[in-house]
Amino acid sequence: MNRRLHVLAAAIALSAWQPAHAQQYAGFEGFHSSDADGTDVTRTALDLDWTHTDREHYQGLSLERARFRPSGQRAVADERLYWRFAGGDAWKWTGRVGSDGHSVLGSAAIHNEAPRRQEYFLEREIIETPIGLQDRLYSTYLGAAFDTPLGERDLLTTVVGVQTFDGDNVRLHYRGTLVHTLSETHGLSAQLRVRGFHDSVANEADYFAPGWYAQAIPTLQVRRFVNGWRYAVAAGVGTQRAA
Repeated sequence: MNRRLHVLAAAIALSAWQPAHAQQYAGFEGFHSSDADGTDVTRTALDLDWTHTDREHYQGLSLERARFRPSGQRAVADERLYWRFAGGDAWKWTGRVGSDGHSVLGSAAIHNEAPRRQEYFLEREIIETPIGLQDRLYSTYLGAAFDTPLGERDLLTTVVGVQTFDGDNVRLHYRGTLVHTLSETHGLSAQLRVRGFHDSVANEADYFAPGWYAQAIPTLQVRRFVNGWRYAVAAGVGTQRAA
């Protein structure tokens, strides 16, 4: 069983952006993660936009190679082709829709820029486990996220969603983060992060589906913006329970 809960992950995202007036764009993206079960995921993509105004307004194609090595077993590689897009003003949307030759894949999201921020999103991806990759099993996740200011220094973020798997399992997700700003100057905040889910069918296939799962982690975070880059470091200790 692939338990991707105690995660040690490293991610690298590299992109080359042209000036705002450019109408065409070519860029490269790379991502790698590794978890405590020995599962490695590597993605590399070449982005080619026929219309590209800035990072929030573009249309084009993305050619991606995804390599999965589940639980230290034999690696499986996929080639994907996506249509990628982003736009909007008061409400902004972004997405990539394509295929690996077996099923529709991708993600899409729309959000506003109001103080009470709302975001609605849809994602579909292959299940990154030995059986999931062998039998081409996929999951689809539909969700919404809300930011609710509770004062000048406090913010509550909530996420609710439903995820379906190829098979019979339907998973209900919930997540909440309560943030209290300790220092705006240093970007320091204290947070309480809680999350959990409930499965309609436990132990289906080989992905982690215990029936129910809950987690709570008090956390300290430092987030800074320097020369257009965002840096964030967070550390916490808490508890988790599963059926």
